[in-house]
Amino acid sequence: MRTQVVIVGAGPSGLLLGQLLSRQGIDNVILERKSADYVLSRIRAGVLEQGTVNLLHEAGVGARLAEEGLPHDGFSLAFEGRLQRVDLKGLTGRQVTVYGQTEVTQDLMEARQAAGTTSFYEAVDVQLHDFDGASPRVSFTVEGKRRDITCDFIAGCDGFHGICRASVPIEAIKTFERVYPFGWLGLLVDRPPAAHELVYASSPLGFALCSMRSQTRSRYYVQVALDETVEAWSDQRFFDELRRRVPEEVAAAVTPGPSLEKSIAPLRSFVAEPLRFGRLFLAGDAGHIVPPTGAKGLNLAASDVHYLFEALREHYVERSDAGLDAYSAKALARVWKAVRFSWSMTNLLHLFPEASAFDKRIRRAEFDYLAQSQAALAGVAENYVGLPY
Repeated sequence: MRTQVVIVGAGPSGLLLGQLLSRQGIDNVILERKSADYVLSRIRAGVLEQGTVNLLHEAGVGARLAEEGLPHDGFSLAFEGRLQRVDLKGLTGRQVTVYGQTEVTQDLMEARQAAGTTSFYEAVDVQLHDFDGASPRVSFTVEGKRRDITCDFIAGCDGFHGICRASVPIEAIKTFERVYPFGWLGLLVDRPPAAHELVYASSPLGFALCSMRSQTRSRYYVQVALDETVEAWSDQRFFDELRRRVPEEVAAAVTPGPSLEKSIAPLRSFVAEPLRFGRLFLAGDAGHIVPPTGAKGLNLAASDVHYLFEALREHYVERSDAGLDAYSAKALARVWKAVRFSWSMTNLLHLFPEASAFDKRIRRAEFDYLAQSQAALAGVAENYVGLPY
């Protein structure tokens, strides 16, 4: 086979890049090692920056988002029972939209299927060849048959554990990582949300988050130790613990119910540099991971896709490689700012096992400062709604 761009990974970043390229008339093929049903079953982020929303509309998949997405003008921080609302609209003039990653993925999958664009699911033993030269190649096995695709460029959108970053020679890449000593235990339930906006809570028992996917479906999280197991947490135990960690007025509005999904996700900050290796480009989780505290993971993937799409469009339409040459530096500049914000929110809201009395006082002082300073709140709001592309 021959195509212009091979995209490895059919998560939101790969599907969004493919959709944008196809609408520009740039031929592309997507390879995904899992089944389509498996990809759709992954429960992930649900807060979209306005830039991400705009990009989805540009890709022609914004109709259901516009109809079902929940615009939020703010969110709340809670520290030891005290609530502080962050007025996103008032402080920045912008808002965020709650719309689950599963829904984004479904919209993109349906658009790709309707367009008849080529995708290979359950593609195994994917190997990248010659991406340091002028004619890269990707080989893979699907339905027991070995296939080979020659292309102009490879887009690595295959996540943290994918083959694309792993294919780069170790001496050509530098990584930066912070692994946090806890995880998030998340529970999805078909019950109305405890609040009409997200509530991020810090308590002496640890962090908790009250979020939602719709007006009737809630997503809750509690901080847990890394050695915890999902089996040790009954639904009753989860809701009891959640209520202990959030302010009383929020706890009173939590409506328990049977969990639809329950899982534990470890937290880490990770960045790979650079994001370009010859004709291979990394985007999304393949190049960086942030803890979900700042709601940046999916949104960073979208900004990477924006930069990469514009660079590829410039290459094919305007016959210029300036965008391709600038991609890594431009994307990483935004990535590191989001890493900083997610790290700061994680430090503020979580209970660290090794925290000293001094550390705890600093966290309290930080929250007190946010509660008393509009300028400080404006900084949080500006980062939360998303820095400009």
